[in-house]
Amino acid sequence: MIEDGLGFMGFWSDIESDYLLSYQEWHNCEHMPERVSIPGFIEGRRYRGTDTPTGASFFMCYVTHTPDALGSAAYLAALNSPTPWTKEALTRFRNPVRTLYRRVASAGSAPAHRPYLALLRFDIDREACALAPVLDSALAGAAGVARSLFEVNAAASSIMTAERKIYSGGPTSQQFLAAFESHDKAAAADALAAFEAAMEAPVRNAVQNTYWQEARIRAVDVCKSASKDEEKAA
Repeated sequence: MIEDGLGFMGFWSDIESDYLLSYQEWHNCEHMPERVSIPGFIEGRRYRGTDTPTGASFFMCYVTHTPDALGSAAYLAALNSPTPWTKEALTRFRNPVRTLYRRVASAGSAPAHRPYLALLRFDIDREACALAPVLDSALAGAAGVARSLFEVNAAASSIMTAERKIYSGGPTSQQFLAAFESHDKAAAADALAAFEAAMEAPVRNAVQNTYWQEARIRAVDVCKSASKDEEKAA
């Protein structure tokens, strides 16, 4: 679950329509398993936008035990040594935005299966510690919605890597990200709206989107698979 870790990488991008199947195969079969095998990573996910006419708008993310995992030597080594398939796939990204975050707060609960995700990127004249209570109190009645609040790690997000040189995107300009997970699409969207309305100061530069989960790979499953392969080889 998103709230399981303190570190979070979010990557928004459109994908060229004629490359969709190849992109999905690459992301499922090579890229996510490679990334979640890096120490400190918990899981990787891919979501597909519900509100785009082409359906080619995606949100990719990784959850890590700590924010430090997203600046580790092992992760940077992967970012600076893209595979041939990764090099090809990244050239098909359009309007890419990749940002690293630290989790500030989480609240609520939802079923383990929570395929819908509503996201709000925003700026506000408040400190993160002042926003955390809003996530809880304003949504106390939002049953079946797990919510998390993140703050940008601007320095780590701005690091130039070999992969970033290929897709030519940078981090988001907004300081905060709020995430609302649910098994119900409307419930996730309503929780986002309630959170935004409960702010004590004007929200600026808001960007909101709703997604459905297309793929999820956990580090524990990749490690189990690798261990079994090693046992067979022995």
